[in-house]
Amino acid sequence: MSPMPVGGLVPQPTDDAAELVVRNARIHTGDPDHPHAEALAVKDGVITVVGADKDVAAHVGAATKVVDALGRRMIPGLNDAHLHVIRGGLNYVLELRWDGVRTLRQGLAMLREQAARTPKGQWVRVVGGWSAEQFAERRLPTVAELNAAAPDTPVFVLHLYQSAVLNRAAVKAAGFDKDTPDPRGGQIVRGRDGEPTGMLLAAPGALILYSTLAKAPVLQGEDQRVSTRHFLRELNRFGLTSAIDAAGGFQNFPDNYSTVIELARAGQLSLRIAYHLFPQTAGQETADLARWIEMVRPEDGDAWLRLNGAGENLTWAAADFENFNQPRPELGDYEGEFEKAVRLLMENGWGFRLHATYDETIRRDLAVFEKLAAEGLFPAGNRWLFDHAETVTPESLDRVAALGGAMSVQNRLSFQGEAFLRRYGPGRAAEAPPIREMLERGLTVAAGTDATRVSTYNPWVALHWLVSGRSVGDLVLRPRSNRVDRQTALTMFTRAGAELTGEQDVKGVLRPGSYADLAVLSEDYFTVPEPEIAHIESLLTVTGGRIVYAAGEYEGLDEELPAVSPDWSPVAHFGGYQASGPHLAGVRQAESLGEAVAESEQHREWRARRGLFPDATGTPFDPCFVL
Repeated sequence: MSPMPVGGLVPQPTDDAAELVVRNARIHTGDPDHPHAEALAVKDGVITVVGADKDVAAHVGAATKVVDALGRRMIPGLNDAHLHVIRGGLNYVLELRWDGVRTLRQGLAMLREQAARTPKGQWVRVVGGWSAEQFAERRLPTVAELNAAAPDTPVFVLHLYQSAVLNRAAVKAAGFDKDTPDPRGGQIVRGRDGEPTGMLLAAPGALILYSTLAKAPVLQGEDQRVSTRHFLRELNRFGLTSAIDAAGGFQNFPDNYSTVIELARAGQLSLRIAYHLFPQTAGQETADLARWIEMVRPEDGDAWLRLNGAGENLTWAAADFENFNQPRPELGDYEGEFEKAVRLLMENGWGFRLHATYDETIRRDLAVFEKLAAEGLFPAGNRWLFDHAETVTPESLDRVAALGGAMSVQNRLSFQGEAFLRRYGPGRAAEAPPIREMLERGLTVAAGTDATRVSTYNPWVALHWLVSGRSVGDLVLRPRSNRVDRQTALTMFTRAGAELTGEQDVKGVLRPGSYADLAVLSEDYFTVPEPEIAHIESLLTVTGGRIVYAAGEYEGLDEELPAVSPDWSPVAHFGGYQASGPHLAGVRQAESLGEAVAESEQHREWRARRGLFPDATGTPFDPCFVL
């Protein structure tokens, strides 16, 4: 691989030659003592010099790769503090991504084209990363539209934690018929003849959605490894160099972790992963945790793949759901088993993370922690945190701080903001979650996406949400008093995430001795107009001194990947995130939106003719498609 030609730096005979030098950059180091620089040098995967171009000149040898950043902004590599990266990688090449798609018209065209190439026995699946709010049409696809796009190929379209739309072939492939009972917490919508229509509702829990998706074919062996490598490259595309895997349902240990373990052993990870273990079977959670404690220890692994603790569930009974179309769940008594699980972890030096959407759940969990604190188990040096926490109160945050905890927030309301606003009102939405209250207490507050089944994995959408308070439908949810400035948001996506894994001394800051994890951006994050933050990508991503993603002038400098397999994969034809905004010609974008709005008006007229606008305000009511 040849370095980019650069004038002004002449290779010198030296025993201290760098492997990589990046110069002529506007570097935001993240180091408060030395916040700005223009060049850095890397050796053995670690930064050795940060400073001016002249400071790195002596470290350029005959074999040094020298890259000219052309005056672009460089930042520390991003770290998603809550990403289902392991599960996402195992399925990535099977999924048709609507992330970034601006119109339902475009999404359906992609679906129709993909159905035509998908072989018999396989499904077309749209799983997360989008919301009806992002479409010009402001609605979901109908079952009829899916049937027209794919008459014979099963199609499964997941919409947030709320619902799924299946075509006729998918209903049959999933085994649903007139006699199929509704699962607990879910509803199979039926027509007047009692047959399933193709709509599945989380009522209130999402298990019906995920268990149906689990019936689709999965990848095996080498295809799983190829899929994961392409997913990691897709994350590198946006400047991600680290992620904390939050485990999740249908992610069994050790079976579903074998792919990333194999890639780590082969030196083929392009993203550093700190992972968690999540008990999968209700009733045996404590037994599973006890078994894992005998198998592995937190921080087992290396700089690329390491265990970080347990969670995001410890016991199923303690988990609240996040379907804001439904009322807050009333959890039963769970404290007994929950206390056993937490005690076991703390006594054995394990940290943990906890999924908790509502303050009512957080207060109950904190009461258990305070009981154990009386025995000296909190704070005891083990890292622990709450995830999500959309409705956490200042009083609860005070208790978290007293017990030595941390917080991890995600931009779930980028995609579910309108549902939250309708249920809880503008006052509650303005504080969901109360990020400024968290920071003012000195808590570590890391940021992530919670991708891939709801939010998109694109971290710049989350950074835009942190800074602007806006949803993907451009709805303002949080006022300025509960937003953060760009530097704070970036810190939440870099150094704060490193603190959650105990790596703050080597990650999240560009300084000598730190990992050489960095991104050269397509636009300057600190000066680009606020709406364009969501459209930033990386042009050059470096992890551990390796160029793991390269685009634009740097195309071809990154590592070669095997071709996407199977060859009919949606990713092979459409890629992943669909870039829009500044990356789409303005005239064509306007035309696309105009077409979508016209189609939306036709749909409105269709509903009006059928009496689905019952009041004078023209507010639509469609029992299958309440958004």
